[in-house]
Amino acid sequence: MLLHIPKVLGSDQVRQFRQAMDSAEWVDGLATSGIQSAMVKKNWQLPEGVPLTRQLGDVVLDALGKSPRFIAAALPLKVYPPAFNRYAEGQTYGTHIDNAVRILRGTDFRVRGDLSATLFLSEPDDYDGGELVVQDTYGEHRVKLPAGDLVLYPASSEHCVTPVTRGVRVASFFWIQSMVRDEGARRMLFDLDTAIQGLVPAVGNDDPNVVRLTGVYHNLLRRWAEC
Repeated sequence: MLLHIPKVLGSDQVRQFRQAMDSAEWVDGLATSGIQSAMVKKNWQLPEGVPLTRQLGDVVLDALGKSPRFIAAALPLKVYPPAFNRYAEGQTYGTHIDNAVRILRGTDFRVRGDLSATLFLSEPDDYDGGELVVQDTYGEHRVKLPAGDLVLYPASSEHCVTPVTRGVRVASFFWIQSMVRDEGARRMLFDLDTAIQGLVPAVGNDDPNVVRLTGVYHNLLRRWAEC
């Protein structure tokens, strides 16, 4: 499931992020690459573990915790600390699949990558190219979202970032280990939760059918969740 989650960050937050990042020191993106991705990756990243990266990452994590749509879709158990990348003219990230397990350097913190996320921090008109292209069973999906919006997609998908031909593309990226490992089960739970939330304004929380469906949702989550 590929899902657009709008306005994870507000415009003021994006502006503050960009001001802080514009004066930061960036390093070669190969510093966090696996063997396969290193052959196709050409971009810049904020160094992992430095105060600015941690500070901005904490703001992203706080925003995710306040996003009902993200929680419903990802059912997050663990989130890898958000990282930040920058693509200038001519830079790109060729087709690859994200690593199955991510280990935070110098710690015992690890995440099984069930879902990948890209949080856009540049407006679409600020750059040409730089689209996130995700392949799934339904074909190719090209994603270029407003600053502050996030796209969530299976980490098992082949994906790439097309070459930037004008301007600069800045984004945050991270991985999520879901309480529900199976993608099909996660999709059914998301669809059921969305349907229930759509019914509530019309019939109320105490409607017997809403209560029954909510019980089905939680019993399915109880069956499938790994906590």
